[in-house]
Amino acid sequence: MVEPKQKSPTVQFITIRAEQAGQRIDNFLITLEKGVPKSRIYRALRKGEVRVNKGRVKQTYKLAAGDEVRVPPLRVTEKTDIVHVSDSLAKILQEQILYEDDWLLVLNKPEGLAVHAGTQIQTGVIEALKKLRPDAPFLELVHRLDRDTSGCLLVAKRRDALLHLQNQMRGNDIDKRYLTLTYGKWPKDDLIVEKPLLKNTVIGGENMVVVDDAGKPSKTQFIVKETFADCQLMEVKLFTGRTHQIRVHSASSQHPVAGDSKYGHREFNKQLKQKGLNRMFLHAWRLNVAHPGTEQRLQLTAPLPNELTDFIKQLK
Repeated sequence: MVEPKQKSPTVQFITIRAEQAGQRIDNFLITLEKGVPKSRIYRALRKGEVRVNKGRVKQTYKLAAGDEVRVPPLRVTEKTDIVHVSDSLAKILQEQILYEDDWLLVLNKPEGLAVHAGTQIQTGVIEALKKLRPDAPFLELVHRLDRDTSGCLLVAKRRDALLHLQNQMRGNDIDKRYLTLTYGKWPKDDLIVEKPLLKNTVIGGENMVVVDDAGKPSKTQFIVKETFADCQLMEVKLFTGRTHQIRVHSASSQHPVAGDSKYGHREFNKQLKQKGLNRMFLHAWRLNVAHPGTEQRLQLTAPLPNELTDFIKQLK
């Protein structure tokens, strides 16, 4: 993403590329220093620890191509863990690329892989893609998928592509479809759930998303594809992109996602595990999106993983 020139072991001097121009300095630092509290970044800007072309700037300053940004050490302790991407993981991800050009990359993300490395997670999709594409100057997530969700993941390879695709997300111009297996039988074959969702609600010591009037408006469409003895295979369309939206909307409707340890039905999950389901049954199946360069519609499909296809066959 950037090419830092180290003038000391602790301070970075970064020259802004053309594709990075136009973004605010605070957003640039938040993306650059993932995991650092925003309060620390804003404090560094206020105190003048961050400089652009040797001068102080406000958090609203928009970067220009050629700007030299001084970035101080922002972490309390230096990172000791080196992010390692194994050759086998890199090979798996290479085989799971559904579409790629100079503007974007679409990955069929495997279940169990986080989109970003973090405190407890050594390797993420972005880190692995940077190993696969070491010469790519820009690789940024357009949206996120839960670690336990597989399927279509959009990655921008240019800043203007990122902004274009994010605008489509906000304007509901991207048609996102998922496949999931849910408990019981829905009252209708086609049902829309509109319930506001509130993040960061602590229940039993765990951060949860809950249905709450104080939350953000959220809309999900559930469409029955196949019915089994005690569960249904559902196609799901998202009209909004809230954290855990499908999982909470289905659980709040008394039809939780199979294998969901956070919001699911414990006994139902136990029964399915005995039958061979060893993951959450939630897969980002299809994306229909306007190409950020040509405006032509792209329909991208990530086939249901073998372990989920085999489980459906077993249910039949």
